[in-house]
Order: sequence, then structure tokens, then C-alpha cells
Amino acid sequence: MKIFGPFSDIFWHKNVWLPPNFTWDQLEPKYEYQFTNYRHLYSYAIPLACVILFIRLLLERYCFWPLGLKLGIKNNKPKKIQNNVTLENAYKYDSKWKHKDILGLAKRIDWSERQVSRWLRIRKLQGKPSKLVKFCENSWRCVYYTSSFVYGLVILWNKPWFWNMDHCWLNYPYQGVTRDVWWYYMISLAFYWSLAFSQFFDVKRKDFWQMFIHHIATIVLLSFSWICNLHRVGTLVLVIHDAADCILDGTKAVNYAKYNKLSSVLFVVFTLTWIITRVIIFPFWILKSTTMEAPYVAKMMFPAYYIFNGLLILLLILHIFWTVLIFQLAYRTWTAGQLEGDIRSSASSEDSDDSGKSSVHNNYTVEKNNDLKSENNSSYSLKNR
Repeated sequence: MKIFGPFSDIFWHKNVWLPPNFTWDQLEPKYEYQFTNYRHLYSYAIPLACVILFIRLLLERYCFWPLGLKLGIKNNKPKKIQNNVTLENAYKYDSKWKHKDILGLAKRIDWSERQVSRWLRIRKLQGKPSKLVKFCENSWRCVYYTSSFVYGLVILWNKPWFWNMDHCWLNYPYQGVTRDVWWYYMISLAFYWSLAFSQFFDVKRKDFWQMFIHHIATIVLLSFSWICNLHRVGTLVLVIHDAADCILDGTKAVNYAKYNKLSSVLFVVFTLTWIITRVIIFPFWILKSTTMEAPYVAKMMFPAYYIFNGLLILLLILHIFWTVLIFQLAYRTWTAGQLEGDIRSSASSEDSDDSGKSSVHNNYTVEKNNDLKSENNSSYSLKNR
């Protein structure tokens, strides 16, 4: 395993990456087994990420955008505000103005308190994307996650480890990777790379850093499992994550189109799917197998194995965090009588500056209808995933 010159022998030491008494030579491609190849992580996944970003651009521009307009979703642009250097400098320094700040600024520029408050409300909307932009983003993710989930089910349905996780460890690490699993892994890894890249340009949500950690943890987890030939577990983690994500983004897209009853039904389906896959199957099936069964079946007590399990536990912690937010949203939805806004934080992060009502979801919360509320009473929505 020669990769980065003189440091490669240390970095790729067999005692770190492989079970005891195994060497890298034993995992070289053979006639009987086509093992995973670490070079594919950058030689295929990164270029594929660029291809996925290009496909997304085409679909959003020529498919989802016209569809959103047909559904009556408006590309509302924020109102123009009067240029004022003093207010702009104060806003750049700190966008969270208290009442005393507004009074002080009003005196400095000889405006009324109402004029300054209105300037602030409109200024906050300047960086907020329109509902049509958010509809396109959610539609793209819904299409990808749905396609990935269906493809994952199709290729895994006849795989023995899909029904019995003991097959993830039997004869480890002599487990070859088939072409269908190879494509599933490479496309999934490329997609998460594309999310990590595009997150800095997409709609900014309140859970920005949680999602960024999620994307990086997923990329590292996929890479670790690929290098260590743990791709069987990796495919299971992927398919159960895609199950809820495709419903989530579909619910958000439908909600923007104002199909309220359908969005409420989809939200219930999403919540049930989330609980089943992320709160029940993931910890009590997958994590249980990797932590309690793998050490005995395959004697997997080596450093990379602990890192792999640590990343799985990190995902579980994020799941628990988002599950709490989902239950908060479900309670608010039940008391309000219908689902409001965007499930997960679909507004820009600046919308959370106005005042104190928060709405939630996961990869997964709610956005109250800020376009009207921020103009009328400076309320805001706090978004999460």
C-alpha cells in the first residue's frame, strides 16, 4: 500500500487496518475474490461527485424549477431597502439587534424606531432563498434518496447478509465485492461528497454544523468500511438511512406546493419510518452486531474496527438528537392541527435571529412561514435536521 511516500508504511500499517495475522498482500485482487480497492475512493468517487453536481444543476434548472412554477410556487424576491451605511455597518457587526440598539440607531440617523425595525426585517430577508429555490433543492434530494433506496433494496434483497448479519463477519476479511455493490458504494460516497461541497452554497439551515458533521462522518465511515473490507455492513447502513431521507425531502417539497393534507400524511409516514430505521433497526440490529457479535465471529479487535464503531456511535448520537426534534415537531403539529412550514429547517440561518418560536425536524425540522411572519411581527423559525 504505497500512497504518500515515506509516511505510507506508517499510515497503512497492517496492525491498524487489518485483523491480527493478516497482511495487505492477502487482500490483493485474486481470481476467487475481487476485493475493495482503496484507490477507488479518490479516483472514482471524487469525479463522480462532480458528475452528480452537474446532474443536479440540470435537473433543478430544467425540471424542478418549471415544475415548481406550474405548482404555483413563487420565486419571491426580497424587497429593496434604502441604502444606509450606518445601519449596514451595524448589521454586519451584529445582526441581532435588541430594542435599545434600534432606539440608539434611530437617534443616530434621525429615523423613527419603526423605520429602523422595518429596515432590519427586510435586510434579514435579503439572504433568504425563495420557496422555489428550496423546492428545487428538496426535490433533487428526494429523487436521489428514492433512487438510491430502491437500488439498494434491489441489489441487497438476495444478499445473505441482508437477512442475517452473521454473514457480514463469516470468512472476514475474504469477502469479495460484486459490481452492483461497487456501484452502490461509489455513487453513495460521491453523493455525500457533493453534499459536503454544496452545503456551503445551498440553503443555510440552523443545523448547518450538525449536518456537516453528519456528511463528513458518513464519508469517513464509508471510506473506512471500504478500506477494511467492511462493505457488507456499509450497504446496510446506507439502505436504512435512505429509507427515511427520501420521505423527508418529499414531504418538504410537497409542503412548499401547499398540499397540506398530503404533507401531513407524509410526515406521519416519515416519523414512523425514522423511528423504525434510525432508532430501532440501526442500534438494535446493526450496532449490536458490530459491537457484540463481530468480535466473537471474526475476532475483529484491531484499531480500525474501533474507529469504525466510533463513527457508527456518532451517527446514533445524531439520530437521537434529531429524534428529539422530530417529537417536538410532532407535538406542535398535533396541537396546531396541521403541519406548518418546512420539516427541517428550510429557511436560511439568518431567519432565526428575530425572536423565539422554534420549529423542528431532522435532516429534520420545521420552518414556520417566515415570509409573512417576519414582515408582520418579527417572529422566526429555528430549523434543525
